[in-house]
Amino acid sequence: MLVKAAGRGKVAADSSPTLPRMSEEETSRYVRLRIDLVLEIADADRLAGAAVDRIAQDSAMRTEERTHAEAAVREDGAEALAYLVDPVDLVAALPGAELVQASWSSERVGYDPDDEEWDLDEDGDDD
Repeated sequence: MLVKAAGRGKVAADSSPTLPRMSEEETSRYVRLRIDLVLEIADADRLAGAAVDRIAQDSAMRTEERTHAEAAVREDGAEALAYLVDPVDLVAALPGAELVQASWSSERVGYDPDDEEWDLDEDGDDD
């Protein structure tokens, strides 16, 4: 492992043992699946209610955290979606695959279906 010496700008070798590098065969077992979804919130109250219900079912959540989360999902549909959409649920039933790492977030976006920026045809063909 290489370590930058503080303040001197030189690189020195660390004498501690390192893990062996993974072979190409080992690393090729991993696949990054990227999904970009744009959802229209048609009923913010129903969405917030479902998120509040999900939060209420989370027995590991502390009371003060629960209070903050409930307020956030009532105020912002993007927050409600973040509590309701779980990547584990998306892949749990896939045979022969195991979720190793997941992260997700949600945000409000200005969406115009006629804007080319939102065209999902990545190769540029108009077929």
